[in-house]
Amino acid sequence: MAEFSLPKNSKITSGKQFSSTNKGSQSKKFYIYRYDPDSGNNPSLDSFELNMDQCGPMVLDALLKIKKELDPSLSLRRSCREGICGSCAMNINGKNTLACTCATEDYPSDVHIYPLPHQPVVKDLVSDLTHFYAQHASVEPWMKTQSPTPPDRERLQSIEEREKLDSLYECVMCACCSTSCPSYWWNSERYLGPAALLTAYRWISDSRDEATGERLDELEDPFKLYRCHTIMNCTDVCPKDLNPAKAIAEIKQLMVKRKL
Repeated sequence: MAEFSLPKNSKITSGKQFSSTNKGSQSKKFYIYRYDPDSGNNPSLDSFELNMDQCGPMVLDALLKIKKELDPSLSLRRSCREGICGSCAMNINGKNTLACTCATEDYPSDVHIYPLPHQPVVKDLVSDLTHFYAQHASVEPWMKTQSPTPPDRERLQSIEEREKLDSLYECVMCACCSTSCPSYWWNSERYLGPAALLTAYRWISDSRDEATGERLDELEDPFKLYRCHTIMNCTDVCPKDLNPAKAIAEIKQLMVKRKL
């Protein structure tokens, strides 16, 4: 009989409990994933009870309050607090999202917070996205032209050409989509993932870019593009309401059309 065991340090244990001195009339518990690879200990789930009467409205506000008042060792990423930088991406109650755009009142009961799934953990809620960013760079997300000399003026677009870029350029590289994709979980070493492919299609769709054929050649691979099985998790979790699955489908259609 086959025997299976979980990888080392994969089992989450019960952690410490923290509570605000003044609980107030509106209190809420936050269960937060804690892990320090350097310690050699298993991950734990610490609980923090906060007085929401004295806390900002967003989950990020609660995390910063916890870090400031209850446990300064808590590690997380954050920057703009406006849903623009993508830094505070994490898994909240089972869904990848941005902590700065999620209101605590949207969670009537306890809130469970984990780092983005299926990524190496640097510490606590901080995921290692080195590979994710490298994949983004691999699609060469900049304008490529064949002209030997720069034009005398800016490269113009019609209104219709510019509209083709809507819902493509707004990606904030938070990695919510890619880390919610099962195909990416199992094939991330070769499958580019929704975020990188959305960016690739943004430049394929740009009328000013002159390297469409080259970009499609780079994506003509059994894994880079075709590991997408249209599960739609990426579209469901995108905090900017973009549709990576549609962009990937459009690339596949272009692949077919150029062979006809």
